[in-house]
Amino acid sequence: MIQVLVVDDDFMVARLHSSVVASQPGFEVVGAARSGMDALAAVRTLRPDLVLLDIYLPDMSGLEVLRRFRESSSDYPVDVIVISAARDLETLRTALRGGVFQYLVKPFEVESLRARLEDYAGHQASLHHLTEAQQDEVDRVFRTTTTRTPPPKGISPETTTLVLRALAEAPEPDLSATECADLTGLSRSSTRRYLEHLVTIGRAEMHPRYGVAGRPERRYRLLPK
Repeated sequence: MIQVLVVDDDFMVARLHSSVVASQPGFEVVGAARSGMDALAAVRTLRPDLVLLDIYLPDMSGLEVLRRFRESSSDYPVDVIVISAARDLETLRTALRGGVFQYLVKPFEVESLRARLEDYAGHQASLHHLTEAQQDEVDRVFRTTTTRTPPPKGISPETTTLVLRALAEAPEPDLSATECADLTGLSRSSTRRYLEHLVTIGRAEMHPRYGVAGRPERRYRLLPK
C-alpha cells in the first residue's frame, strides 16, 4: 500500500482529498496535517511514501516545507504532489526544482487527482524491480518521451481546434460548456469533454462561478501558450 499524508489548512479540502486517496486502490491515508510544522512532524513519525502538499499554509509556505523535506530526505525520504491555487511562475519553478512529482492547480476535477495518483502508482511499480536501466526505461522513470502523446480516444485535433477558437474569440473572458456548444455547434456533452481535455493538457482552465443557489457553474477560459 502507498501511504499518503494530506497537508491542507482547510479541513473540508483535506477531507475531500483524503476521501479520494482512500478510494483509490493501492493507497491509504496515514494522516492529515493543517500546518507546515504539523506536516514536518507527521513525516518524521508516520513515514509516508507520498505527501499531498498545499502551498498556502498558516505558519509557513508549502515551498519551505518542501525544502525541509529535501534537507531530511536521507532520513525521511518522501515524494510530493503539490495541490494548490498558487500558479505563479516562481512557485512552479521552485516546486519543480524541489523535485515534486506532480503539480495540481485548484480548483480541479476529482478525476484529475485520481489520474495523478494512478500515474504515481504506475511510476512506483516501474521502479520496483529496476536494477540497471536502458534508455527507454530511464525515460519512463523520468517521465519523458520523445514522441507526442496521442489525444484520448474520441478527441479529434480538428474539433479541439474548433473549441480553442471558440474560447479565443468568445465575447466573454470565459465560457460555460453550454455557451461554448452554442458557438461551436457541438452537443453540450461533447463540448464539455473537449473543454476538460483542454484543461488536462494545460491549454485552458476551469473555475467555478457561484450563484444564489445550487451547484456552481463551471466556466472555462483559454490560457496563454
